[in-house]
Amino acid sequence: MSIANPLWGAPRIHGELLKLGIEIGQTSVAKYMVRRRHPPSQGWRTFIRNHADGIAAMDLFVVPTISFRLLYGFLIMGHGRRHILWFGVTAHPTAEWIANQVTEACGWEQAPCYLIRDRDGAYGEVFIRRLRSRGIRDRPTSPS
Repeated sequence: MSIANPLWGAPRIHGELLKLGIEIGQTSVAKYMVRRRHPPSQGWRTFIRNHADGIAAMDLFVVPTISFRLLYGFLIMGHGRRHILWFGVTAHPTAEWIANQVTEACGWEQAPCYLIRDRDGAYGEVFIRRLRSRGIRDRPTSPS
């Protein structure tokens, strides 16, 4: 069962065997499971450590003013040295404005390889085309 389902661990296989009516302990299942021969692929922490210099994250957030107007803050942060690459504020964020902010933040020489962002509707087609033209890989986060 462990060969046919390599992602299953001992608890899962133990539960499946109990459903089939086979009485066996979980430690016995773990003892007889087939071990992987190749090392596991790199995890998220290893990926970040290896590629931190080429990763930047961005976010667009709302700031209410004292006069109840809404301003939109835009932040790009580099993961390599954990410093702020760019900060901008506007009253009317558009995809074109955000695309220009990315260009001003990174310049044409030092663009990050990956840009992590959320799935906000303000990032339009103009923004995505700008990233592709600069060779930046767009990595939106998972929808929640």
